[in-house]
Amino acid sequence: MRNNIDRYLGIYVHIPFCKRKCDYCDFYSVCGFDDSLLDRYLKALIKQLDDYVVGNSRYTVDTLYIGGGTPSVFGGKRLAQLIKEIGKRFDFTPDIEITVEVNPESADKKLFRQLKRAGVNRISMGVQSSSDEQLLSLGRLHDFKTAESAVLLCREYCTDNISLDLMYGLEGQTMDGWIRSVEDIVSLEPAHISCYALTLEESTPMAQRRPVLPDDDTVADMYLAAVDRLGELGFEQYEISNFCRRGYRSAHNSRYWDLRPYIGIGAAAHSFFGDKRYSTIRDVDGYISGILSGESVIDEADEIAVKNRIGEYIMLRLRTIDGIDESDFERRFRTPFDSYAEKLKKYVPTAHAECGGGIYRLTPKGFFISNTIICDVLDI
Repeated sequence: MRNNIDRYLGIYVHIPFCKRKCDYCDFYSVCGFDDSLLDRYLKALIKQLDDYVVGNSRYTVDTLYIGGGTPSVFGGKRLAQLIKEIGKRFDFTPDIEITVEVNPESADKKLFRQLKRAGVNRISMGVQSSSDEQLLSLGRLHDFKTAESAVLLCREYCTDNISLDLMYGLEGQTMDGWIRSVEDIVSLEPAHISCYALTLEESTPMAQRRPVLPDDDTVADMYLAAVDRLGELGFEQYEISNFCRRGYRSAHNSRYWDLRPYIGIGAAAHSFFGDKRYSTIRDVDGYISGILSGESVIDEADEIAVKNRIGEYIMLRLRTIDGIDESDFERRFRTPFDSYAEKLKKYVPTAHAECGGGIYRLTPKGFFISNTIICDVLDI
């Protein structure tokens, strides 16, 4: 761990554009854009960066994550310019992690070459399934063969530090089909895999269709089966949904789980900075006009009281395999951990938690009911 860790900052940039919205997605994004809108959005992003630099130049950036939406539809040239402009305003650490999200259908050799030249050293790709039937039901624009090709191009022209997303609990998905998807994804030799259960958000087209999904017990079995199989295949689980080869944890996501500061740039981006959480408006046109005219684009802002920071820290750390170090907690918050420890110890006999040597963590079995356990520990 670096000394003077408070000097280091993460930056998240939201690129809210998609060729087509996936049927299950509730993230903020827009479709039906043209180059003019993309150029104006880039101009606004750079202007927002200028606003952040004032008074904050002492920070060194050690993680940069460009997510969406679908950043790859923003174009390699714009993404490269964006990274260059961030580098002009903030110092980068020599080992900075720069991640860009891409979708298989919008990734090609030219894009990956442009990203590599810009310094991108990590790619996160949404594959979701190796079943073409399930990809179609999710509203994805690619098939698995396209995903395979995109991974090979990424490895050849950009980086082999590739993270692939997978989803389980899908309509028509069986246990055998799920494990086959896991093994098919591993065959692409990613450094990192994220596994997410499908959650139906009422505002999405998929929710309106009312699909028949696997029941909760089956979804739990899928999760635990994936944990076991990925472990057998050499992937370390280091957070509820995240698995990696040794040395390939996501540095940017890890800062979220450790309550380290980050700023969000772009429409609908979130920040945790100066003991405050705030977000920008979920409106591309309003964001652009607000930034360029010097008006506030902050949607919500909350100062996080110590009690709430404690709750967030416990919630986030219990999502990780490292768990909570009692001495680190007490040093950080200057308050005893005893009352929280006693509640966590209740879950040891049922194999939902492990406690020993001052470390308190959930097991994979506990991860699946983490919300229930965390609510109990925090008396929510």
